[in-house]
Amino acid sequence: MGEHLLTSNLKGERLELAAGGSWTAPHANELESLVDSVAGDALKAKTVSIDMAGVREFDTFGAWLLERLTRQWTGSGRETVIVGLPEHDLGLLEEMQTVNRAPPALPSRDNPIVAALVSMGRAGAGFGRDLILFADMLGAVGVSAARVLVRPHEFRFTSMVHQLDRVAWQAVPIILLITFLIGGIIAQQGIFHFRKFGAEMYAVDLVGILILREIGVLIVAIMVAGRSGSSYTAELGSMKMREEIDALRTMGFDPIEVLVLPRILVLVIALPILTFLGCLAALYGGGLVAWHYGGMSPDIYISRLMEAISLTHFQVGMIKAPFMGLVIGIVACAEGLQVKGSAESLGLKTTASVVKSIFLVIVLDGLFAIFFASIGM
Repeated sequence: MGEHLLTSNLKGERLELAAGGSWTAPHANELESLVDSVAGDALKAKTVSIDMAGVREFDTFGAWLLERLTRQWTGSGRETVIVGLPEHDLGLLEEMQTVNRAPPALPSRDNPIVAALVSMGRAGAGFGRDLILFADMLGAVGVSAARVLVRPHEFRFTSMVHQLDRVAWQAVPIILLITFLIGGIIAQQGIFHFRKFGAEMYAVDLVGILILREIGVLIVAIMVAGRSGSSYTAELGSMKMREEIDALRTMGFDPIEVLVLPRILVLVIALPILTFLGCLAALYGGGLVAWHYGGMSPDIYISRLMEAISLTHFQVGMIKAPFMGLVIGIVACAEGLQVKGSAESLGLKTTASVVKSIFLVIVLDGLFAIFFASIGM
């Protein structure tokens, strides 16, 4: 008790309290007991003065305890004055004075139709902000790319090679495995259903056209969005939280040119490569299933596949790939740079990055399908 004191002196209707010692969290139990011991005197007074000149240590707990007493006594009609607090501790006390001031939120009793309209309006406004953010990042990347074309010696080629190893080379095993399984599943389902009509051969057409035009590039893009897009957002978000991006600006570097441009260029290069390998794996998986499940020899499968597909189908899938890589990179980096100073913000932005990337990839695939159909591809 000698380390943390709270002496009281009741003079008529004025209570004078003198605090001393350490008003810190490790001494919370003793301080609470001291506060309880002067509660009886506080009930008899109309004015309370707390002298904090004798306090040696003061932290957030002590500030909140002092603010809690002030609110309690002021709320019961007693004038409370705090004196003697060192100037360097006043900021902490002022911060505590703003805590828990808002009244508790009451359950909303709005009309459900109005609430739904409000929700739709907020969603629309959020969608508009996302579009502006996407366009802003696309423009910044375009400006950085133009600057690099003018001064190619300033481009961080080492960073690009490192990212290419992470995004492309290290992703090959999982991409091959997933596309192999997808190709086998499509072939099995095609053979199973076409067998009812005696048309098992058309399962090969299904596998070849669907893999090369749509499923191959779409599955690879979704995998890369979940694997590399989330990684980009988490990396840039962590750098933003640790103020490393602000440090780059202070040193005269453009974060878009140093951090974002190499990553996006890597995705634009890696997506076509991974799509090509994924299509091969899917066609191979479809051939194995056609051989073992459908009783179709490899020679027949390959000859039928050559009849069913053409260079146009391959081109359609490969043309989509770099654009999907660009979309994934833009969204991932834009979300990473929007991270605030908390771990919760980092998690939310990483989740948003993956969801938005996959959504935009599917929308882009649909737009490409309409475009290629209109030009006869």
